[in-house]
Amino acid sequence: MSTADRAAARARRAERRAHADYTGAVYGSMLAASVVIGAGGLGKFPRLELALLVLLTGLVFWVGHVHAQLFGARLAQRALDRPTVLHVCREEWPIVKATVPPALAVAVSPLFGLDADGAVWLAVAVAVTGQVGWSAAGARQAGASWRLVAGSASVNLVLGLAIITFKFAVTH
Repeated sequence: MSTADRAAARARRAERRAHADYTGAVYGSMLAASVVIGAGGLGKFPRLELALLVLLTGLVFWVGHVHAQLFGARLAQRALDRPTVLHVCREEWPIVKATVPPALAVAVSPLFGLDADGAVWLAVAVAVTGQVGWSAAGARQAGASWRLVAGSASVNLVLGLAIITFKFAVTH
């Protein structure tokens, strides 16, 4: 690869980062918290099963989002081609990426001496933290004022806490 090609590739990556959309990451984090809360309320899941459930649910939602993008808005505008499909797949991938930290939290929870309930709460904390962090990063990346960044983070914290509250309301 020539120097010019490498420079062009770096420029394309920088452009993608500059226009990064954190919506999928926020959504994926919220999804992960919901799955962990829901599964944790149904019984004692072995850690591997819970981690796989979080990751696989993220994959299913990713496919759903890709499908909706490709066959919803985009199909009406133009015919599908390989570059368009790959672009949409990359665009929606943050949904899956955001489920990885909570799944890893479940997997490593024994290292912290946590039982199954502790693993669930660790994963929920990681997911909600991710949700708040991604929303703040997205707002900041969009050039929002610090006040709007704090507002976005606060709304996402409230949404994460709502998921936790629903668990208590339904199971107690």
